[in-house]
Formats: sequence, structure tokens, C-alpha cells
Amino acid sequence: MNEDRVKGAVEQAKGKVKEAAGKAMGDEKLKRSGQADQVAGKVQNTVGGIKDAVKDAQDSNEDRH
Repeated sequence: MNEDRVKGAVEQAKGKVKEAAGKAMGDEKLKRSGQADQVAGKVQNTVGGIKDAVKDAQDSNEDRH
């Protein structure tokens, strides 16, 4: 697991907390900010997954030679 996946998971968790706080306080801006953080975290996590897959494929290819 690379750094992008870890940071993405943290960003998603932070977004969920912000969204919940926004809902609880009736703060639509905070709620939307939390939702945006969650989306950004998912994207970063996906990028990390792609990087992991590419690295695994490269490692597998190097093992064959």
C-alpha cells in the first residue's frame, strides 16, 4: 500500500467527520466541504491503487526475466 492510498483514506475519514458535523449543526457549507473531501480521498485512493497495480505488474515482469 502506497502513501496515496493512506492519505486518501485519511481524507475520506476527515470528510465524513466534516459532513456529519455540518449535518448536526445545520451548516450546509461544512457538509458540502466534507462531501468534497470524501470524493477527493476516493480519487487519491484510486490513484494509489493504480500505482500499486502498475508497480506489481512491473515487479512481476522483472521476476520473469
